[in-house]
Amino acid sequence: MSSQEGVIKFRLEFTPGPPLPAEGLQEINHWRQLLYGRRLIGQDPGRYGGYGFGNISRRLPPFPAEPGRRRFVISGTQTGHLETLGPQHYAIVTGWDPDQNLVIAQGPIRPSSESLTHGTVYDQDETIRWVMHVHSPELWQQASQLGLPTTAAHVPYGTPAMAREVERLFRETDVRHRGIFAMGGHEDGIVAFGATAEEAGMVLLDTLAATVTSGRPGADD
Repeated sequence: MSSQEGVIKFRLEFTPGPPLPAEGLQEINHWRQLLYGRRLIGQDPGRYGGYGFGNISRRLPPFPAEPGRRRFVISGTQTGHLETLGPQHYAIVTGWDPDQNLVIAQGPIRPSSESLTHGTVYDQDETIRWVMHVHSPELWQQASQLGLPTTAAHVPYGTPAMAREVERLFRETDVRHRGIFAMGGHEDGIVAFGATAEEAGMVLLDTLAATVTSGRPGADD
């Protein structure tokens, strides 16, 4: 079930370009550093072959976006080892198409290998403005016990098949209300989302806190 982490599997059309202004990245940096501090984003020689893991994105205006003007900013590929990111560590995704396995991006760095999944989450609801993809063994292993919507175990990350699984969850489960799901075929992968960074982040942290409760002896008595 484990797969090599951080490898871009989609077709990427990337144009090198300038970074976003630092002042426009303060909130995403704040939450990314918080997740890094909790080891939900990072890099560890003993996990996933030593590759970095986890990423964060936020939708960019205008709201609502006109056709062809959808955009989001996302942490760059293989930045997990960095405690603090700068403007040079974020990419701007300007287009995506799961049917063509295509992501179009620009900026000083290539986008995260999960960009296609982030874009698919944004496509499900115009009010979704933030997506956080983290790795949590505790949440992932207790996904069924916690009742988390979960993508099929045979579907790998960063692929059109994963995009279709995300769409299925929005059709068939309460994921829109829950704001969080597990990636069944992506070891320890968890995705949280919301209208604000705080909404997405607190859903994630509150659900993580529930694993402590459910794992405590006698908690289910």
